[in-house]
Amino acid sequence: MGPDSAPREGPGGDAVLSVSELNRAVASLLERSIPPLWVAGEISNFTRAASGHWYFTLKDSGAQVRAVMFRGRAQAVGFTPREGDRVEVRALAGLYQPRGDFQLGVELMRRAGAGDLYQRFLQLKEKLRAEGLLDDARKRALPPLPARVGVVTSLQAAALRDVLATLAARAPQVPVIVYPTPVQGAEAPAGIVAALRAAARRAECDVLLLVRGGGSIEDLWSFNDEAVARAVAASPIPVVCGVGHESDVTIADFVADLRAPTPTAAASLAVPDRRELLQRVARAAQQLSGTQQRLQALREQRVDIATRLLRSPSAYLEARGRHLDGLARRAAAAGAAALHRPAMRLARAWSLLRPPDTQAHGRALESLCARLARAQFQALQRRSERADALVHKLELVSPQAVLGRGYAIVRREAGEIVRSPAQVSPGERLDVLLAEGAIEVDVSGDASGSRP
Repeated sequence: MGPDSAPREGPGGDAVLSVSELNRAVASLLERSIPPLWVAGEISNFTRAASGHWYFTLKDSGAQVRAVMFRGRAQAVGFTPREGDRVEVRALAGLYQPRGDFQLGVELMRRAGAGDLYQRFLQLKEKLRAEGLLDDARKRALPPLPARVGVVTSLQAAALRDVLATLAARAPQVPVIVYPTPVQGAEAPAGIVAALRAAARRAECDVLLLVRGGGSIEDLWSFNDEAVARAVAASPIPVVCGVGHESDVTIADFVADLRAPTPTAAASLAVPDRRELLQRVARAAQQLSGTQQRLQALREQRVDIATRLLRSPSAYLEARGRHLDGLARRAAAAGAAALHRPAMRLARAWSLLRPPDTQAHGRALESLCARLARAQFQALQRRSERADALVHKLELVSPQAVLGRGYAIVRREAGEIVRSPAQVSPGERLDVLLAEGAIEVDVSGDASGSRP
């Protein structure tokens, strides 16, 4: 058995307690005697353990007490306390038995004075919600590429320096206009409202950043003012609200078009990163260049196919000439046949008749021969006129006729037809096909249209 398993009697008959027994008895007495209560004080020596538990000292001007808030309770707190914060905690007084230290087991935590302020916060929030000012449907999207950015804050605020540094890093080409106003104190709400109205009246920005650094609930209370909330909602310019730290939430956050967890985040949300934009432009240019190259290759392929299908002018004219020769032979044969058939008929008739009156028949034969000659001549003339018309039509569409009017066909050494000065380079040799023969020329000057 251990040394403190059972109490022993002292010299006078009194029980002798071990340290563990004493601490257990004191802890039990504290838990029975002191119900859970609210304690106000200032945070000191705050530590967040790897387990998620919070350890800190709660103090005032005359005393201090250690406190612990376990992870499950700490996760329900809407903010992370910092050194010097004034808070109110609901805690159970107890004793940490292994060390015999008196401590508070904290169950709830709020900023000092947050009870009344929080109720006012909730009342105003519900009032604005009933009016529809918190609806997501009325909130506007930020412009993707703002021309100017406005900042509503104090000139002495550290948040302003953070915002300006972030804007300069992300979008140095975007001008920034600052609308100065107090962001803390009794005069802050009226100053914020006046700054927002001035920005709306001047209409020189595409987006407004309403920013302030962190602080206590009292420090940030100007952003829970009803007049400020209504001015933010009424702004014709989209408003990004970045007030306090990520855990700080104000009425202005709810009515703004976009809430940012910090002032720096507000600046990042307001403007795109210039480097990302340049990368997007570079990718788009690369895609455009690839598309252009593919289209050019397709057109060059179509030109190659058309070149293979295109017959030379001399071969085309030679084929048309052979066709005309055939037509002429057919016309001559048709004329000869037209004369031969009447002559044969005349010969057969002559053989069947008695010797005719030679003079009469001679005159008739001469008349018939004259008629046949006229008919042959007319037939040949019609066919000749038709052949001339066909030749004329062929000449109209003949590339040789185009060349005969003073035009020329210019080819590069590889056979590619030149259609633009941009296709050739200074010093390049070109073949020029004329109506009568061809010549070689050298290109001099640039490709802007100067003559070789």
